[in-house]
Amino acid sequence: QENEIKLLTAEIERLKNFGCLGVSPSLEGLRDENAKLKYRLNFLQKSLQEERSKTVKSMININSCLQEIFGAAIQAAYPELENPPLVVTPSQQPKFGDYQCNSAMAISQILLKTKEQKVIPREIADKIAKNIPANECIEKVEIAGPGFINVHLRKDFVSKQLSSLLMNGVQPPAIGKRKKVVVDFSSPNIAKEMHVGHLRSTIIGESMSRLFEFAGYDVLRLNHLGDWGTQFGMLIAHLQDKFPDYLTVSPPIGDLQAFYKESKRRFDTEEEFKKRAYQCVVLLQSKNPDFIKAWELICDVSRKEFQKIYKCLDITLTERGESFYHEMMKDIVKEFEDKGFVQVDDGRKIVFVPGFPVPLTIMKSDGGYTYDTSDLAALKHRLCEEKGDILIYVVDSGQSVHLQTVFAAGQMIGWYDPKVTRVAHAAFGVVLGEDKKKFKTRSGDTVRLIDLLEEGLKRAMDKLKDKERDKVLTAEELKAAQTSVAFGCIKYADLSHNRLNDYVFSFDKMLDDRGNTAAYLLYAFTRIRAIARLANIDEQMLRKAAKEEVLILDHEKEWKLGKCILRFPEILQKILEDLLLHTLCDYLYELATTFTEFYDNCYCVEKDRQSGE
Repeated sequence: QENEIKLLTAEIERLKNFGCLGVSPSLEGLRDENAKLKYRLNFLQKSLQEERSKTVKSMININSCLQEIFGAAIQAAYPELENPPLVVTPSQQPKFGDYQCNSAMAISQILLKTKEQKVIPREIADKIAKNIPANECIEKVEIAGPGFINVHLRKDFVSKQLSSLLMNGVQPPAIGKRKKVVVDFSSPNIAKEMHVGHLRSTIIGESMSRLFEFAGYDVLRLNHLGDWGTQFGMLIAHLQDKFPDYLTVSPPIGDLQAFYKESKRRFDTEEEFKKRAYQCVVLLQSKNPDFIKAWELICDVSRKEFQKIYKCLDITLTERGESFYHEMMKDIVKEFEDKGFVQVDDGRKIVFVPGFPVPLTIMKSDGGYTYDTSDLAALKHRLCEEKGDILIYVVDSGQSVHLQTVFAAGQMIGWYDPKVTRVAHAAFGVVLGEDKKKFKTRSGDTVRLIDLLEEGLKRAMDKLKDKERDKVLTAEELKAAQTSVAFGCIKYADLSHNRLNDYVFSFDKMLDDRGNTAAYLLYAFTRIRAIARLANIDEQMLRKAAKEEVLILDHEKEWKLGKCILRFPEILQKILEDLLLHTLCDYLYELATTFTEFYDNCYCVEKDRQSGE
C-alpha cells in the first residue's frame, strides 16, 4: 500500500504537469483520470491509517464511514465537481432505513448554477447509488421521494461492532496527534460569594474538560479568579481597621460577603477611608510585604468557601487568577505599541480591532491596567507559553463582544492563526426562576450557590424518603444516594438544555423521574445494573461469549438498541466540534428509553421454575 501511494502521488503530479503544459488532447479525459487516481490515493491512505489505528481497538464512527463511502461514490459519479455537498444523517423513521444520504438535491442545484445542466435529483441519486464502492457496512440502498438515498446497514456488520465493543470496552475513536486543550471556566471573584450565575460556567466547563479528556486530549482546566484590582484597596483598609494585628493573628473573617459589603459602604460614604483605600492599592501593586500578606489572607478565606462548592460538585481546577498575569501586562502594552496598534485618547492607551466598534483599553490614563489588558495577557500566555491547540472560554453570553474583540486582537498581532489554533467562546444564557425572570431570592438578592446546593440535598432526601428508600438502605447508602440525586439532577438539568438559551431552574422538574432528567437516567442505570446482578454474569463471561459467539439481532427492538449504542462515536464527534453538550444528554435519554423498550419486549433474565435459578 505504501509503495502504491508513492506511485500514485507521482502519477498525479505527472498529470498535473501535462495539464499545465496543455499537452493532453482531452482535458475531460485528463480530469477523469486525475479524479480516479486521487480517489484511489485517498482510499489507500485512509485504509492504511485505519489498519494502523485498528490496534487501538476504538469504536467506529458509522456516520464517518458512510460519509467516506458516499464521498467516493459522488466523486466517481461527478468527478468534475469540486467539494460536492456531502450530507449523511441517521434516519428519523425505521421504514426509511438506518441512515440517509441527502446530497442529490444540493448537487442538482450546483449543476444548474455552474454547468447550466438541469438534472432531476432522483437521477443524481441513482448515479451516486450505482457508484457506491464495495464496503462492509451497507446491506442495500433505496432511492425515495425527490432523491433521498436510504441506507440499510448489514446486520453482521452491526453485530461485529457490538461484539468488538464488548471485548474492548468503550474506546472513543482515535484523535491523531494528542492536542492540548485549555478550558477557562468558573472564575468567581475573591471576597464575593459564588452565586447561581457561576453555576452554569462551573458545570459546563467541568463537563467539557471531561469530554476532551475522555476523547484523549491533554486538558488544562483554569480558574481565572478575579483576585486583583482596585477593590482590594478598600478590603485591605477595612481589614487593618477591624483586625489591626492581622499580621500576627489570623483574622476570624466568618462572613466574607458581609465584610465586603461593610468595606464598600465605607468606601462610598467615608472620604478619608476612600483615600486610604487608594493608597492601599498602590502599596499592594508595588508588592509591599504587609499588604501582600493582607491580600493573601483575604484570598485564602475566599478560596476555602469556593472549595466547599467544588467538592460538592466534584470539580477539578487549576487556579490562575488575574494576579498571575500582572507582571506580563507592561510587555503586552509595549508589544501593541511597537507594532503601531496603539492610539492615545484622553490619556488612555486604546487599540482598535478591525470589525469591532468599541476599542480595547490597554492602559488607563492613571497608568493602571484593565480587564482588557489582563485578558490579552492570559490569551497570549495560553497560546505561547502553554502551547494550547484549542482554547475554550466558558463565559456567559454577555461577554461575547468583549471576548471576540480580545481574540481578534490576538489574531491581528500574530499570536495565532485560526486555521491552526481553535479559540472559542462557549457562551451560555442566564438562569431564570420559575417566574421566567432572573433567578433571585424573595428579597431580590442573587441566590447564593451554597444555599442552592443545600436546598437540593434537602429536596433529594425528601424524594428518597417518599419512595421509602430510607427503609431499605443503610445510613451510608442513603447519604450516597442523596448526594448522587441532588448534585446529579442539578448538573444534568443545566447540561440537558442548549447552553446558548436561558434556562428555568426548577427543583420539581429536576427531581421528576419521568422525562429527560437525571432521576430517570439514574433509575434506568440502576435497572440495568440490577439485571446484571440477577443474571450473575460478569464482564469476563461477556467478553468470552463475545469472542466465541455471533451476536444475532433478530428482534426489532434488539436491532434498534444495537444501532443506538453504536451511534455514540457520532455524538462524541459532534459535541467535540460544536461544544453543545445537550446533544449528549438527548442521546443518553434516547439510549435509556430504547433500552427500556428492549427490556419490555425481550426477556434478559428468566427464572427456572424447577430450580429457582
